[in-house]
Amino acid sequence: MPAVTKLSYLGFNVSDFSQWHTILFDILGLEMRQDSPQGQIQLRMDSHHHRFTFYESDTDSTAFVGWEVDSIDQFHSLYQHLQHMGVGVEMGSPQDKEARQVLELMKFRGPDNVAMEVCFAPFHDNQPYEPSCTRFGQYVTGDQGLGHILYCHSDTEAALTFYRDALGMRISDYIHWDEARATFLHCNPRHHSLAICNPCFGTGAGELNHFMIQADNIDDVGQAYDRVTAMDVPLVLTLGKHTNDQMTSFYMVTPSGFAIEYGFGGAEIHDDEAWEIALYNAPKVWGHHLVE
Repeated sequence: MPAVTKLSYLGFNVSDFSQWHTILFDILGLEMRQDSPQGQIQLRMDSHHHRFTFYESDTDSTAFVGWEVDSIDQFHSLYQHLQHMGVGVEMGSPQDKEARQVLELMKFRGPDNVAMEVCFAPFHDNQPYEPSCTRFGQYVTGDQGLGHILYCHSDTEAALTFYRDALGMRISDYIHWDEARATFLHCNPRHHSLAICNPCFGTGAGELNHFMIQADNIDDVGQAYDRVTAMDVPLVLTLGKHTNDQMTSFYMVTPSGFAIEYGFGGAEIHDDEAWEIALYNAPKVWGHHLVE
């Protein structure tokens, strides 16, 4: 079955990019591309041309979620598969591919009308990523992609069917706590590239709850947490450790309302047959205290 293999990039509409500067540059150390097109800000975190695009807008919303496949054959097989399923998929225009800096691109709508894309062969820059603040290491990307996202959906069973049958994702495990019923899915060794949940904790159907990026050094997360405290960056959850993926992380509030999780040490799934799918009754081992 054709399947996506990683989370590749994200796009956001923002009403005031200046409000993002502290989180993106002083805390996370992302690099702004100086050649970003007019009305856009493109950001790097590794060798990719860019991983994030921020568009000047009157509103704040997620513009698109970009997935990736590893070969041109996978790309065409997935396109045909989505067509066969009746998903309204279309090939990206030359302008779309230029904007995303990828060789091939398809576009479609996921559950709750979320704008999604699948690309093949993102362009890699011959200049190294230059972080905008001091870092001990790099971000964990490569075969594991950008990181992970969590979306809330009005019908989680239908959404789960779509992500499994249309995009070929595989269940990692579940967490049911308080009002939340979350399912975690993977498409590479990262414990999950996608989590889906019922609308809860202020996140509505079809809305992004958070995205996660992962450091390869715990000291980067620790120093970023110190900077968050010093700069009074608002938090959703304090530093803590998850039950299912064993990630040590914290969550920041963004100007657009969703959160960014920054973490270290996530579990990996290298053998699906050996992996035990579990149901957890709490999302944390320690920490991750809710900040009012």
